[in-house]
Amino acid sequence: MNKLLIVGTVAFDAIETPFGKTDKILGGAATYIGLSASNFNNVDSAIVSVIGDDFPQEYLDMLSDRNIDLTGLETVKGGKTFFWSGKYHNDMNSRDTLDTQLNVLENFSPVVPEAYKDADVVMLGNLHPLVQLGVLEQMTKKPKLVVLDTMNFWMDCALAELKQVIAKVDVITINDEEARQLSGEYSLVKAARVIAAMGPKYVVIKKGEHGALLFHEDNVFFAPALPLEEVFDPTGAGDTFAGGFTGYIASTGNISFENMKNAIIHGSNLASFCVEKFGTERMESLSKDEVSSRLKQFKELTQFDIEL
Repeated sequence: MNKLLIVGTVAFDAIETPFGKTDKILGGAATYIGLSASNFNNVDSAIVSVIGDDFPQEYLDMLSDRNIDLTGLETVKGGKTFFWSGKYHNDMNSRDTLDTQLNVLENFSPVVPEAYKDADVVMLGNLHPLVQLGVLEQMTKKPKLVVLDTMNFWMDCALAELKQVIAKVDVITINDEEARQLSGEYSLVKAARVIAAMGPKYVVIKKGEHGALLFHEDNVFFAPALPLEEVFDPTGAGDTFAGGFTGYIASTGNISFENMKNAIIHGSNLASFCVEKFGTERMESLSKDEVSSRLKQFKELTQFDIEL
């Protein structure tokens, strides 16, 4: 079994989209990453995060049932779990944050379980860069692959610390808007080159409903997003993508550029399910047959014969 260490939030979300709204439901980057990665065999995954004692046992049981190790999930007695509320615009690509309550996350100091300090793959989900650094410093063995996800918020308020983390990772995954902000370049090709110069060997730029780009040296790979009839809630799609990407890499143990192409497709495939229902609902009910069937659709979407 290959070990995957996942760092990120386990949280509550309240979401409003043009298709409806929810009360407080399960969310958080680590939650989506873990659920997505659990679709792969030969992967032993663990979450490092923090919750309050207001977090329902049923959610913990659901994660455990998917063979996600929760030894590194700290529960703060009397504390409240991180909460985020947002409203999506009609285009479903832009959103407004209505409320953010850091709660127990404000003083979170990650503790990596002993059994995962030698993890093969480390997925640093969206958190303060110093928390991400704190995890890397606890590793007793250099991981085969370290993947970083971040967002424009940290570019605005913790850029120096963020650059410290970027210098230590192998792969960075960000969306197109964030790539432009981080690099100062509008062209995504130029942006990827600038970001790669900061340290990562691979740069993944997510373009939402328009797919994802993978850059490595002079090589570029593009994966489309599957055209869907219905998109209910984009929350967690990027994290689900990251979970599919790292879950596949961990399951195969292969960190070559060619294998990362497959990982991008697996990530895109799983993210296409995530958006079909609110929150984690679709990911919780996902079957292996559904995943395989849609993977075939992805293959058909991009396969063609042409004479050259």
